[in-house]
Amino acid sequence: MQQRCYSSAKNLCRKIIQPRTSIQATCDMFINHRGIDTKRTIAGLLHDHFFRMGLRPFLDSRNMKPGDRLFEKINPAIRNCKLGLAIFSPNYCDSYFCLHELALLMESKKRVIPIFCDVKPSQLQVKDYGTRSTKQLQRFRWALEEAKYTVGLTFDSSTGEWSEFLNTATDSVIKNLVELEAENSSSKKSTYIVQGRE
Repeated sequence: MQQRCYSSAKNLCRKIIQPRTSIQATCDMFINHRGIDTKRTIAGLLHDHFFRMGLRPFLDSRNMKPGDRLFEKINPAIRNCKLGLAIFSPNYCDSYFCLHELALLMESKKRVIPIFCDVKPSQLQVKDYGTRSTKQLQRFRWALEEAKYTVGLTFDSSTGEWSEFLNTATDSVIKNLVELEAENSSSKKSTYIVQGRE
């Protein structure tokens, strides 16, 4: 049964990533995470799993090399991705980069799947350490509130079942990518019909 599900997911992945136009997303999903909490666990696991499935996930530690400028790689990856995975963890809100990436995902109107790993949504708060401008604080708080009120996944790394979580996350990502692909195809057809009548 599990082999059949994996095969179906792989076929769906192939369909999703087939180029439809000459302009393609640079990645299927952008994984937003706090490295100190999740890079060696959940973020790395998700990246490697989706990569083996034939998808193109973006994870800074896997897609960037020494000498790359952070914003020159990360910002375009976010703007050109299809989907965002925001992995919230206990130290997430302490990171300027995490909050910047989340805000950019939200400002770019990307669909975001929140994953609350070892933290409850109510525990997530942007703190003012006196290093961020009022405008940045408002931007980060807005993005965090948007994400907190989006249906997501939860995982407790001390008691959770990793394989079960991986299957649930995979199902969520595949369903969202299929929906986004359908919406994209539908809007292209609508645009074509309108243009054809003119």
